[in-house]
Parts: sequence; C-alpha cells; structure tokens
Amino acid sequence: MGDFDALKAAIEGDFPGWQVWRSDAGRWYATRSGDLTDAQLQAGCAMTVAADDSAGLRLLLAEQARGGHGDG
Repeated sequence: MGDFDALKAAIEGDFPGWQVWRSDAGRWYATRSGDLTDAQLQAGCAMTVAADDSAGLRLLLAEQARGGHGDG
C-alpha cells in the first residue's frame, strides 16, 4: 500500500482542496473538500472525479483546475 500512499500524498499536494482515495476495484477518485456554488456546478465543475489510474486522475484534476468539465 506504500505506493498508493505516496501517490495519494503527491496528488493531494499538487491539487489542494481534493481528497483522494482508491476503490476496492482499483479505480481512483478525488472529491472536493469544500462545497461548490450553484454557478460552479452549472459551469461544469465536479464535486467528485474518477479515473482508472493515478495519471488519469491527475488529468481530470488539472482539467477541473483550468475550469474544464472533466469526466466526473
């Protein structure tokens, strides 16, 4: 589990305000630690995003940071 812990810490360090976890099936998730406004939700910001691996999760989080919609 050490690899996961290191990757999790690195992602959370690069994307403050997100909490990262991995499901029993191995899918990676990140959820915002704060609430979004209605305007942010309508603009396509996601409370939670999911990807098959840590690299995919990083891409989605970067897209969210740029104001993109992501794959939520």
